[in-house]
Amino acid sequence: MTLHRELEQIGRRARTASNALRSLSRAVKDRALLMIASDLRVSGELLRAANALDLEAGRAKGLSGAMLDRLELTDKRIDAMARGLEEVAALRDPVGDITDQYVHPNGLRIARIRQPLGVVGIIYESRPNVTADAAALCLKAGNATILRGGSEAIHSNMAIAELFSKGATAAGAPEHAVQIVTTTDRAAVGEMLKLDKYIDVIVPRGGKSLIARIYEESRIPVVAHLDGICHTYLHEDADPVMARSIVLNAKLQRPGVCNAMETLLVHESAAPLLLPDIARALREGGCELRGCPRTRQIIECIPATEEDWTTEYLDKILSIRVVGSFEEAVCHINEYGSHHSDAIITDSYSMAERFLDEVDSATVYVNASTRFTDGFEFGLGAEIGISTSKLHCRGPMALEGLTTLKYVIHGSGQVRE
Repeated sequence: MTLHRELEQIGRRARTASNALRSLSRAVKDRALLMIASDLRVSGELLRAANALDLEAGRAKGLSGAMLDRLELTDKRIDAMARGLEEVAALRDPVGDITDQYVHPNGLRIARIRQPLGVVGIIYESRPNVTADAAALCLKAGNATILRGGSEAIHSNMAIAELFSKGATAAGAPEHAVQIVTTTDRAAVGEMLKLDKYIDVIVPRGGKSLIARIYEESRIPVVAHLDGICHTYLHEDADPVMARSIVLNAKLQRPGVCNAMETLLVHESAAPLLLPDIARALREGGCELRGCPRTRQIIECIPATEEDWTTEYLDKILSIRVVGSFEEAVCHINEYGSHHSDAIITDSYSMAERFLDEVDSATVYVNASTRFTDGFEFGLGAEIGISTSKLHCRGPMALEGLTTLKYVIHGSGQVRE
């Protein structure tokens, strides 16, 4: 079978499954998620064995420590996947929600009701937990899912997807509700992007080159999940203890993820007090520092280039800039950021409110780490990604983001004049 025929067959199966999923009861969907969560927990040895193959191949290819960290499935992460499914099962089902209803002067009763998108194609890299999170959310929202993970996680993704597919079917969901593209041939992405007859939306998660390719080639609407160039701005009145704690968490707690801080901005009046201690702690954590000329007058670090301000390192590297004002900090974030997650550390209520109003990002924080931008942390159960798009949905994309609206009209014989 040719690659084109193989992908077309997957698409056709997904469309058939989506027609059945649209009217699937919440009880069946929740039962499926709970069964799969249980299967994940008892299949830890199987999942770790599959993951070990990917880790071995990744080391042979010279993947960075941060990338290997994104790829690794530990017992803790397997349990987190299972807990994510249980959280999703416990959430209210958005399908069928009436978002608005009114009676027209001519007597027509008009309502807007949430409905599944249909078939969701997800193209992603590295992190195997995306397989479980995305499939769980799509199933709960009544969507069929086609998963195409990166070659670096092929064994892990296939093992998770197989457990998911078997569990969903055993619980009463239609066959092929969850499918995974098993070939590592890069041409499969191009073929998948042509399936506009079967796939309703593409959700990409990965690096700039992957996202650029999908935007260029896709015949299917794309929900943008661009890179995470996240900032933390230390205002002139930032509490030193709080600033240090948040900066270290935002950069070092897990540097290889999209909500980790990549640029630190510090007000010029606070920089001499805050930067030396923060820089020392970052270096102790193994972080490489790159700074603007004013930063390098205060601490020792590598000179930052223009490219640094637009780079998502996904590693223990941080760019630092000293700014002369609040306005300069906001301008830097809006110009160089990816509109993902940005934070201000301040004791000033007025500055905090201005930051929330003026920074044009999907998520904005006051006195908290950007690492909280996550569907699970936001109480959404899980996420299919962090949308930086302004159309359809923005921020952590979970159940509601995987639905659309349908107008339903009841009449009593009305005809248009």
